[in-house]
Order: sequence, then C-alpha cells, then structure tokens
Amino acid sequence: MTHSSPVEDARNLRLNQRRAVILRWWLLAAVAIAVSSAPTLLDIALPQLPMFAVIVLMAGFNALLEWRARTDQAVGAGELFSQLCVDLVALAILLYLSGGAVNPLISFLLVPVAVAALSLPGILTAAIAVLAVALYTLLMRHFLPLAVADVERAARLHLAGMWLTFVVSTAMIAWFVARMTASIRERDSRLAAAREQALRDERVVALGALAAGAAHELGTPLATIAVLVGELEREAGLDAGTREDLALVREQLAQCKGIIGGMAARAGALRPDQIQAQEAGVWLEGVRARWHAMRPRASSRLSLEGTATSPIATEATLEQAVVNLLNNAADASAAEIDIRLIREPAKLTIVIRDGGPGFPAEVLRHAGRAPMPARSGGAGIGLLLAFSAVERLGGRIVLDNPAQGGGRATIELPIARSAEP
Repeated sequence: MTHSSPVEDARNLRLNQRRAVILRWWLLAAVAIAVSSAPTLLDIALPQLPMFAVIVLMAGFNALLEWRARTDQAVGAGELFSQLCVDLVALAILLYLSGGAVNPLISFLLVPVAVAALSLPGILTAAIAVLAVALYTLLMRHFLPLAVADVERAARLHLAGMWLTFVVSTAMIAWFVARMTASIRERDSRLAAAREQALRDERVVALGALAAGAAHELGTPLATIAVLVGELEREAGLDAGTREDLALVREQLAQCKGIIGGMAARAGALRPDQIQAQEAGVWLEGVRARWHAMRPRASSRLSLEGTATSPIATEATLEQAVVNLLNNAADASAAEIDIRLIREPAKLTIVIRDGGPGFPAEVLRHAGRAPMPARSGGAGIGLLLAFSAVERLGGRIVLDNPAQGGGRATIELPIARSAEP
C-alpha cells in the first residue's frame, strides 16, 4: 500500500482543485447553453432571469477559485469539500427552477460526488454523497414544473436530454479520473525512485561503516610494511633496480596511508560545509595527477573543451568516484585513457573513455543500482559508490559503448555558483 506525505497530499489537493475549476467551467457552459436554448429550440418556458443569476454567481465564484489556485496557496480537504457543497446546492437551485427530478440534467449531481470520491477522505466523500442524495430526494417533491403542452413530445425531449446529460457527465468524469490516474502514476514513480535511492544510500552507509573499520585495522600492517621497507633500504648490498622498487613501494605506502586517512570522511554523511566550489579544470588535473601516483604505469590524456574556468562543486567522494572510473578504464585496457572536460550552458561533463572491449550488458543494465560482480580481484562496488557520490551532488553517470569501440563513462555535474567575495 502506498502512503503519501502531508506535502504530497496538499499538492494533490491543489491539483484536484484546479481540475474541479475546469470541470465547473464546462458544467456552467453546458447549463448556460441549455437555459438559453430551451425556450427557442425546445419550446419550453424557463425562469431564465433567476437561473442566469445563479449561473453568473457561480461563474464569479469559480473565477475567484481559479485566481486563488494560480497563487499556489495551500488547499485543505475541508476547503475542497465546501466548494463541492456549493456546487451541489447551486445545481439543486437550477434544477428546482427547471422541473426538479424530472429534468434530465439531474445526473449532473453525480459529477461533484465523483470528484469527492477521487479527492477527499472517506468521511467527507460520504457527506457529499449524502448531500447529493438528499437534494435529489427534495427535488422529487419540491420543484417548479415545466410547462410542456405535448406530453409525447415532452417524453422524447426527456429521453434525448437524459442521453445528452449522460454523454456530458461521462466525458467530465472520465477526464477527471484520467488526470487523477496520471497524477497517481507520477507520484508512485517518484516514490519508487525515492525508495530505490534510499536502498542505494543504505548500501553506501553500510560500506562506509566497513570502510571505517578497515581503515582502523589496516593501520598496523601498513606500519609494519613501512618498517620492513626501511630496513631493506638500509641493506648495503642492494642494486639500483631494487632500491628503485623499494622507493616505489614506499611511495605506494604513503598513498595508502593518505587514502586510509580520508576514508572515514568519504564514508560519512555529506554535509554542506564539506562541499567546495573549485575551478573544474584545475580540480580534474589534480585528481588525474594523484591517480597517476597510484597507477604510475597507466597513461591518460586530458583535454578541456569550452570554458575551463567554470566552477564545480567538489568533495572527497566525487574525487573517489572519478578515481574509481579511471581505475575501471585502466583495468579494461592498457591503452591511453581519453579524459575530456566539456563546459555546457547548464552543466559540466567529464567523459572517460578507454580502449577496452566495452561494458558488459549486465553492467549497462544494473550499474549504480547494486554492486557488480567482482572483477580482477576487486570487490565489485566501485561503480555503486561512484553513482551514489555523483547523484548526491545533483549529477548523474551514463555508461555506454560507443560505436568506435571501448567503454565510455560520462559524468554530468551541475555548474556550481562561484563564492561571493
């Protein structure tokens, strides 16, 4: 069962009030045509002056509601209930002046009931239904009779009027129900997307907790490795190649310590004070340089298109997302990785393209929704973390396999506002 929030309920009530305003215009137009044409076309005398007075008052009432609906003011269930009560009473007065329950337009009393059933809580809908039935019952006993000389002709006109009223009522109710159904589908789609995002966030939070524990536990073995590397470097008989390898190991140890030092912050909840606006080109070049320090054998080319000085909202998890995508590209192929930063009117785009075989179909279908199967000794969670980090900043990641070959990851990010001086 789907439950909506008070904000969602208020939004739905406001939309339903706007639809009720449109329905009311249609209904008033139909009644006005009927009242003005009946004496001429049907040879039926009607008290047109009081009937047009009711129509004009209702038109003014509806114009006021339409103006209020455009102001986006909050609409409560009680207010919509009151409006539907006014509709029923106005219709009852018009029917009283034109034959009561004998008038085929009596079926229009169902339209407010249908609107209430689709818009209001059960108790208010029941009240509208009771009011409609009570008014119908009163109109069976109290009304101004229509003066029709030919009874047979009156019967034919009554049947024709019932058919026309049924057609109009069906069109109105079907339109309102169709719009309501579309709104419900849209709401359910938003709720499903929110639930999916919540599930992804739960996975990321769980991974963050594991990462914090791993960061604490990895400190000791890394320190031990650093001590052993230092002792090996002090050996006198080592050749130059071995010393270069030891220097590379020490450099990689420093990188590992830096990653572990920032792991807890990356795993934590995103706060506004963690986000910084930086020059996009400078930031991406820095990320690329730090990544090459971890993957010295990988090669890449960075090109800037558009305005390179555009600001970008960055934080630690965004850098990790780019690093994860670069690692995937480097694992896919030893060819040079093409990195492009593209400035567009409303967004910044980072394109990472490798020379590998492209993304598997499973990755294209499920990337960002669940951890992927592990590959090359990895945990299979890099894409999940990358998608989560970019989406939290209001962006998105698109994976595809271009016709020219290889795999392509496209990061789209909103352009950050420059900080005020």
